[in-house]
Formats: sequence, C-alpha cells, structure tokens
Amino acid sequence: MLKFNEIKKGDFLVADNEGDLRRGEVTDLNGDEKQVCLNNGVQDFWYETNQLFPLEINDEELSNLKFNKQQNDDGTVKYSKGAFRMLIPRAGDFSHFELWYRDEKRHIMEPIPVHVLQNHFYEMTKVHLNNQSFD
Repeated sequence: MLKFNEIKKGDFLVADNEGDLRRGEVTDLNGDEKQVCLNNGVQDFWYETNQLFPLEINDEELSNLKFNKQQNDDGTVKYSKGAFRMLIPRAGDFSHFELWYRDEKRHIMEPIPVHVLQNHFYEMTKVHLNNQSFD
C-alpha cells in the first residue's frame, strides 16, 4: 500500500477503480481526506490511497520517461536524462543501483517504484521527472 506522504504532484501511479486499472499522473492532493487526484490523459479522478498502486521500474518505464539507455562493456547499464544518471548492475536488474546528479550520488539498496525514483530525481535536480524530453 502506498503511503500518502510519499506521493507528490507529478508522480505516475496506477489506480484501481473496481478492477479497471488506469495509469495516471498525480495532479492534486487532498491532505485532509488523504485523497489523490490522478489524470489518466483524458480527465482527473479522485482516489483513496488504497486504490493506488506503484509502477515498477523497468526498461519500458524508463523509456517512457525519456531516459537514454547505454549498455556498458562490463555488463552494467546506464540510463541518463540530462545530467541525471542511473547505473544498474546488469540489464533488467533494478534490485539496487546508483543515482547521481552533478556532485550528488545516492546508492539505492532495494527496489523502488517509479514514483520514488521521481521523488529522488526532483530532490536532486529540482525538476519534475516526467515523460518529456530535455531540449
């Protein structure tokens, strides 16, 4: 279950509305009611946190977020978006990895969902991680 305090505007989540799963972007938060507003690309809907689920970090999700992928000779894989970098130990292994931006480096020692990666990205770069390319 997601913790309300981990959710930020701009995060990508999946909402379950009676079995209808919809991916969306958080557009608003209601702290009093602990509700989250998600835009599914067409319109906004409000959800309780027990209706929301994280997205797993994988190659497809990073591609959707416009990361560039580089396979290294030693088997590691580097993903980059602007000056932000992510290094995984081998293709498809997101169980632990490094993040760095300029002189700040973070070691992630367990799998994290996409919205937590988005929060790390924002904390490090002060820019929201979304599905738009950097110019």
